[in-house]
Amino acid sequence: MAPQKSPKASSATTIILVRHGTTTTTGKELPGRAPGLHLAPKGIEQAQRVADALKSYSPAPTALYASPLERTKETAAPIAKGLGLRIKTHRSLLELDMGEWTGMALKDAARLPQWRTVQQHPSGFRFPGGESFNELATRITDGLSTIVAHHPGESVVCVSHADTIRAAISVAAGIPLDLFQRIHAAPCSVSVIRYDKASVNVISVNQSMEGIGVS
Repeated sequence: MAPQKSPKASSATTIILVRHGTTTTTGKELPGRAPGLHLAPKGIEQAQRVADALKSYSPAPTALYASPLERTKETAAPIAKGLGLRIKTHRSLLELDMGEWTGMALKDAARLPQWRTVQQHPSGFRFPGGESFNELATRITDGLSTIVAHHPGESVVCVSHADTIRAAISVAAGIPLDLFQRIHAAPCSVSVIRYDKASVNVISVNQSMEGIGVS
């Protein structure tokens, strides 16, 4: 009897998107890319919990990327320690550039006439002095394509921001950008997208730390 050939390793790349943990402004302000915003004590606990959960992810992640902002790098730190990986920053994972709206209280933003467009027609909105949602979607899609090309057949953790993650999921799932506000990405939640040569599949969205399992 001829010896059996070992099965070929999967050529699909699994992108594990992790939103950063809670900060002092989460749910209160539009933080944008403002520097100096760090994880709150609750966010530090969330980051450790997601790091512990990812230790059992299979196949084990082989690379770790993070947005250059403090809150994402702080979330990535325990993940790097738990998985024995180095954090690589990637600008495509950055938060949406909110321009003149950076740091604005959510209650004040909600009173602006443009807020309806942000919620119902984001594809037609650009933040004054900042980025449009279309540019965000293009940026994160191109960035993930680059990461996938560098890690064929691997699992890769990418620590990013809510709008950036939702835009990535929207494009991967073929959801119109004007509906992307319906996608939720809670602090330190995990969403998984699998990229193969012929297809893209959204595996999970907004998983809690306790819900992370093997692929």
